[in-house]
Amino acid sequence: MPLRAVLWDWDDTLAPVHTLERWQWAWKPQGPRLNERHVRAALRESLRRWDRRRWQGLVGELPAADTAAYHDMLREMLFTIADRPLPDPETDAVLARFPRFPGPLEPYSDVRACLDWMRSQGLRMGVLVGPTTMRVTELLGQWHLSELLPVVLGEQPEEPRPPAPGAYKAACARLGTAPSETALVGDLFWSDVRAAGRAGLHGILLDRNDWWSRVESVRVRTLAELPALWTRWPTDAAEPPIEPGGPTEGP
Repeated sequence: MPLRAVLWDWDDTLAPVHTLERWQWAWKPQGPRLNERHVRAALRESLRRWDRRRWQGLVGELPAADTAAYHDMLREMLFTIADRPLPDPETDAVLARFPRFPGPLEPYSDVRACLDWMRSQGLRMGVLVGPTTMRVTELLGQWHLSELLPVVLGEQPEEPRPPAPGAYKAACARLGTAPSETALVGDLFWSDVRAAGRAGLHGILLDRNDWWSRVESVRVRTLAELPALWTRWPTDAAEPPIEPGGPTEGP
C-alpha cells in the first residue's frame, strides 16, 4: 500500500531541544564555556538512556515515562555534563531555567524544504507532541509552518502521547489514513521508530549525529535525504529499502 502521510516527532527532529547552547545558558550563563565534545557525549549517553526508559514504559517493564521521568532524565543529564552531582538548590535552579532558554528557537535548516517537497507530493502531515513539549502550535505559526503541519496531537492533557500506540493511531485517524499508509520520522530508535512500528506505522530514523549507526533501521542523516528515500520506497512492499547498518542494538 503506498504511503499517504507522515507524522513527525518534535524534539530534536523538527526543532533542536537538547543542545549545548541551551545547557550552557541553563547551568552557567555567566560561567566558563562548557567543553563541546564532553557535552555532546553526555547528551548522547543521556538521550539513549531516555530512549530505553521510554521503551521500558511502553512494554510494561517500568511505569510509563511521564513528565516526572523526563525531569529525572534531565537531572541525570546535568550531572553527566557536570561530571558530578550538584547540590539540590543548584540543580533545581538549572532545571527551572532549561525550558526558558531565551536564545533563538528555529526549526532545523533542512525542515522547510523537506516539508515543501512532501506537500508537493500530496502527503498529509502532522506533529506528535510528547508530555514535555509546549507551545508547538504557537511556534509553527511563528515559523509559518502551520499550513504544512496542520495536525498537532498531544498538546492537550487528555490526548494520548507517544510512544503509546494510541497516540499513533489517534494521529492517523486525524490525518484520515491507516497506520500502514503512514510513516513516522523520529530521532530515537526504540521509543520513536520501533514504537511506531508496533502500532503498524513505518518508522524512519533521523540520525543527525550518527548515534545509531549500528541499528538495523531505515535511517537518514538529514531531512535532505528523505525525498530520495521516499521516491524509491516500493509501493507494493511492507517496508522501504533498509540501508546497511550492522547489528541491531538492544534497548
